[in-house]
Amino acid sequence: MASLNPLSSNLDLRKAKHLLRRATFNYTKEQLDTFVGMSAADAVSNLTTNIPYILNEPYDPLPTSNPDGYWTSSSEHPNSFDGQGRKRAHVTAWWWHNAINQVSLKYKLSFFLHTCFTVGKDSGVGAASFFFDHLRLLDFYALGNIKTLAKKITLDNAMLDYLDNTQNNKNNPNENYAREYLELFTILKGEQIGEGNYTNYTELDIQQAAKVFSGFKKKGDRNGDIDTDTNLPIGYVNANRHDSTDKTFSSAFNDHIIVGRNTKETILEELDDFVEMVFSQEETSKAYCRKLYRYFVKSNISATAETDIITPLAQILLNNNYEILPVITTLLASEHFYDADDDDDTDNTIGAIIKSPLQLLSEVISLFDVKYPNPETEQLWFYRNFFLRYIHNIYFKGSGMEFFNPDSVAGYPAYYQEPGFDRNWFSSNTLIARYELMRDLLTRNDIYTHLDTVSFVENKINPEEAKDPNTLVFALADLMYPENIDTDRINYFKTFLIGDSDNYYWTGAWLQYLNTRNESDMNVVKTRLDSLIITMVNAAEFQLM
Repeated sequence: MASLNPLSSNLDLRKAKHLLRRATFNYTKEQLDTFVGMSAADAVSNLTTNIPYILNEPYDPLPTSNPDGYWTSSSEHPNSFDGQGRKRAHVTAWWWHNAINQVSLKYKLSFFLHTCFTVGKDSGVGAASFFFDHLRLLDFYALGNIKTLAKKITLDNAMLDYLDNTQNNKNNPNENYAREYLELFTILKGEQIGEGNYTNYTELDIQQAAKVFSGFKKKGDRNGDIDTDTNLPIGYVNANRHDSTDKTFSSAFNDHIIVGRNTKETILEELDDFVEMVFSQEETSKAYCRKLYRYFVKSNISATAETDIITPLAQILLNNNYEILPVITTLLASEHFYDADDDDDTDNTIGAIIKSPLQLLSEVISLFDVKYPNPETEQLWFYRNFFLRYIHNIYFKGSGMEFFNPDSVAGYPAYYQEPGFDRNWFSSNTLIARYELMRDLLTRNDIYTHLDTVSFVENKINPEEAKDPNTLVFALADLMYPENIDTDRINYFKTFLIGDSDNYYWTGAWLQYLNTRNESDMNVVKTRLDSLIITMVNAAEFQLM
């Protein structure tokens, strides 16, 4: 049976790798060394600290003659700035730099919330400043309360624009936001059991929800309306545009009636009543727990997992009024998460998820200590050359993940589309970008990165292991892959070190380099190590976590 019992043993390397990959975007040998030997509960607790941003806001280095700079904190109207698409990309660069440089669950959960409350940054969120506020809202509640976020998101300026709720008025209703709120953001449909009846809600409920959401408007200048909990700019309530009639919901919500109200303060109470109604349903808590399971554990939810994992997690979520940490800490410290609850080798959780392009990029950068331009001192190179021109426009688009810009409000197919789920990251159209990533980081001069494979081996691999091609490949695989590799794979990979020669070729070349430290000897080992590590990164084993 699947078990949420806490893992009884301390983390070994295999389990530490599993936790660090699944819970953060920062994967390093140093952090692995910290986790090995810790209890799962202590390791997970270590990841739940809400660390402040290391980069407080994005910067636009263009136009070069007079940069817009820190435009998100400017008192000027958000729409007064040119290059809004570029600036939205710079916002994602800001978010990613924070995510990859902090060892925290915060950013994994923030991106999870993006998959739950989806907006597409280039598909109608408005000015880049509103998108910046939206990501900060997700970050604020990443270690907090899902239900509270589900209330706050309704007044988020980016969401108001994205799903047209700013156009939703009592005499001209717009049901877009209400429909997606039920179908995708919260309770989800369930099986359709009749015309307009989706088990968990009906078309009537969408109509009534749209009335609840009427009169919520975007605040175009970001001035004046600030949420007291998050300190973020928000939209506002136009009481004259709100439908103040009573809203009667279907039997799916026990024919619940929400009394209509007509002042700003009481309309917000009406919103609270609606959210409480939706979140009191057991199916809402189960929907979030299934999403968490697919995001953190694996896409296939077996009947056993549904009974033994999803149902009790959903109860934990309800018991804690939708605080996310009690659920996620229980899951990530459980026997089930670490494959320790059964002996079935056909149903593993470790190595069961294909890495997203975001995870692959972040893991390569952090593991191999890739130096990229400093966003505080080399803004033009970081924001324009490295991130916008390469990571954003080439790597992410080519690998099938437009960053924070899925092609529909349903989000990225990897997180919802059956039966493929995470296998959707792989196609004939996305392979090239994934496989070119390492080579580009090593060789492209226009993105200003520095990846030193020789220093990596010197600093991360035991010296006695590094000089022998067999032990070097095994040590690299032990660090890079979720599971050990066999002798055939070791023999294959080591050919990139020794070619057609014997093992002593690499041993001699490596010891020669260590002895002389001259450029010629370094280039010999660098050429071999570059080829080896590119191949090992592009191997199937590294694509899994």
